[in-house]
Amino acid sequence: MELSRYLETPIREDLEKKMVFLAGPRQVGKTTLARRILTTFEEGVYFNWDNREDRKDIRQAAWPAGHALLVLDEIHKWKGWKSWIKGEFDKHQTRLRFLVTGSARLDIYRRGGDSLQGRYHHYRLHPFTYAELIFRGATSLQQPFEALTMPTHGNRKTVDDLMVYGGFPEPLIAQSHRTLRRWQKERMERFFREDVRDLETIRDLGSMQILADLLSEKVGAPLSLNSLREDLDVSHRTITLWLDIFEKLYYAIRIPPYASQHVRSLKKMPKIYLWDPSLVSDTGARFENLVALHLLKFCHLLQDREGYKAELYYLRDRDGREADFLVCVDRKPWFVVEAKTGSEAINPNLFYFRDRLKIPFAYQIALEGEKDYLKDHIRCLPAWKFFGALV
Repeated sequence: MELSRYLETPIREDLEKKMVFLAGPRQVGKTTLARRILTTFEEGVYFNWDNREDRKDIRQAAWPAGHALLVLDEIHKWKGWKSWIKGEFDKHQTRLRFLVTGSARLDIYRRGGDSLQGRYHHYRLHPFTYAELIFRGATSLQQPFEALTMPTHGNRKTVDDLMVYGGFPEPLIAQSHRTLRRWQKERMERFFREDVRDLETIRDLGSMQILADLLSEKVGAPLSLNSLREDLDVSHRTITLWLDIFEKLYYAIRIPPYASQHVRSLKKMPKIYLWDPSLVSDTGARFENLVALHLLKFCHLLQDREGYKAELYYLRDRDGREADFLVCVDRKPWFVVEAKTGSEAINPNLFYFRDRLKIPFAYQIALEGEKDYLKDHIRCLPAWKFFGALV
């Protein structure tokens, strides 16, 4: 079973003018998407730097004679890839299109200099989310500072499947607990054996693996570096380095608190979430993680496709009032979200932060139940309906 991906059309359109760099977590479907895009071109060739023959062809620039799409996978492993591809693009841009794919490391190395400035667009491919599975990319992207347009129909089972299997293609499509367990085990082994070791020299890889396990228990709570440092008996600098690596390699997500002079906000202590919510055992924390992934994907698409400065935060003041998520564009609050497993009373902190920060829209979403109502301009609704508004 092959599913179309939400970035397919934007990438094809951008390839007409510039190179496209496609990054994302391991096994999220980057190569599959690239091969699918290849089929839409009259001529195209796929090269993988890990293949000896492909590597030789890349170095010799053995390109087709006419107009063609070139997919270059894992080319970031070549030390001089940036200056090389700049030269190839400048020389052949009238007839060749370049789609460069790779692990999260591609995203890291992309930031290392500006020699490619103006020659590429960059996309981050996310795991499957609700709207992509239900509407197959047919929904339009919401515009900033408008009320979210909720769908009139949906499928609660799809939310349940995402809660159990996460959004990565292999376990989600298989719908098998056995497949999920094996996939998680193999993915984490390769993550530490290949991705982490290629990025940094880590002396205490065992403790870093323990940290990965601990993070699944910290999901949804402000992260105390001192507490983690004491648990693992390592330095503050080491913990910070390891968390940076987890974020750069798309294992974990850190969401910062929103700072404002209108509330006594926290300035540090981000919340932690995982790219694979199926690793989180607690149901409430797993659901909050799933909401975080939907909102982050939404923000990344606003950034990568539309060029907006969209960011995701959480809200918490020094008196302990908290709301789960805040989406901002150009640092201006757009909407606040509270995630609940049940159809509970509205979190009073939504009223507090909405009024203090003048947030245009507020939503409380529930994993269980089908209630959809408006109270004092705060909309409470089931998760499937809210997720359906987010591409």
